[in-house]
Amino acid sequence: MFRALFKGWLGEKSTQLGMWLYLDEQVYRRFHDVIVPSRNGTTQIDHVVVSVYGIFVVETKNHSGWIFGDEHAAQWTAVHYGKKFSFQNPLRQNYRHMQCLAEYLRLPPDLIYSVVFFIGECEFKTTFPPNVMTEGLATYIKQFSRPLLTPEQAGAVVSALASLKANPSLTKARHLQSLEERLSSTTICPICGGALVQRVARKGTNAGNPFWGCSNFPRCRYTRPA
Repeated sequence: MFRALFKGWLGEKSTQLGMWLYLDEQVYRRFHDVIVPSRNGTTQIDHVVVSVYGIFVVETKNHSGWIFGDEHAAQWTAVHYGKKFSFQNPLRQNYRHMQCLAEYLRLPPDLIYSVVFFIGECEFKTTFPPNVMTEGLATYIKQFSRPLLTPEQAGAVVSALASLKANPSLTKARHLQSLEERLSSTTICPICGGALVQRVARKGTNAGNPFWGCSNFPRCRYTRPA
């Protein structure tokens, strides 16, 4: 347990260091480990980068070995020394992060970019979209050069995030409690907050079986067994 926690902490610190070294702080304001309240609990964002060119929500993953996955799949797979284990599709995780942040900031979601950054000795074995990467995080962010926010709007976002970081009630313990409650809900989608509706699988090995799916499909593809 301690080793896994230390590995995650080390990965977060290396990502922070990389952004500090390669992103001009006068242009890109950086926030790390941000807990955002929403109408459906809280969400924890690894890194937020704010600029007039948009807001970048960065989800970091610290894995070793081969990484397999599909942009729309619920789970991705890591293979390390012949051992396989699954983890939640980080693009899905980031979808909730972006929705909650847009709602909190009262900004259109299209002003927010999703980025997934893998840390560690890993290699992609399937093709992922360009916002999923193992290197070049700062270079990817800096390629967006069309202003989307005025300096005043970007400043307001910075102030709002600074207030979140300073809020003593937004603790990790409260977030973990909120996460447990959200994942156990039978009526609300834990990803986007939409209503869960019962459907019947039409294809595959589960054809004919009922399941719960998000009412915001196909924008949100969350499902769970009925």
